[in-house]
Amino acid sequence: MELMFMDKKTLITVSMVAAVLAWTACSNAPEPTAADTKAAEAKKEPPKAPEPVTGQTAFYEMYKPARTWATDLMPLSLSSGDLPGFKNEDGKAALWTAIFVSPSLRQARHFTYAIAAAGTVQKGVTADVPEAWSGATKDAMPFQNSDFTVDSDAAYKTVADKAADWLKDHADKKCTMTLASAARFPAPVWVVMWGDSRSGGYAQYVNAATGALMTK
Repeated sequence: MELMFMDKKTLITVSMVAAVLAWTACSNAPEPTAADTKAAEAKKEPPKAPEPVTGQTAFYEMYKPARTWATDLMPLSLSSGDLPGFKNEDGKAALWTAIFVSPSLRQARHFTYAIAAAGTVQKGVTADVPEAWSGATKDAMPFQNSDFTVDSDAAYKTVADKAADWLKDHADKKCTMTLASAARFPAPVWVVMWGDSRSGGYAQYVNAATGALMTK
């Protein structure tokens, strides 16, 4: 075996070359890209506070787990609700409740969707235990998802435009929204209401399939 020996001068030269190569490797490190900088800044930003959502957004969040309960389920109603610390506006709400029914099981079940936890309300989707359901009536009929194409914010705007003069004098009235179906309507309707009938409120129906205003 032939051994290779380096004299002192050669060893110093090799060490210097290695040091230069190491320094060059560090100095040639790629500069951070705009995407890297943006990602780093995003990490520093505090998370955004949750915001109220439309009825359709909440509905499909609840529909997905509801399907595991009953594959033949149908929606019976969808209603907006209040959540402490959040303000519902423009057809969006922090809390929504849906009632689904199963014709085969003859049962109904309440599901809720909340954008945040508050008191006894949990964030996300929660479900109550199923209850007996006697079936559809002329005033409360289940409907198909395909008949629910107009979202709550669009329905709200339609009614708010019509009620503009009334709202100027009743800005303190709270708005609630309910999606339901009855025999007297050709499709499910959004009931957009400020106040209630006892306190001189204002209510209007919007066809959830077409977005058209409807008579009561």
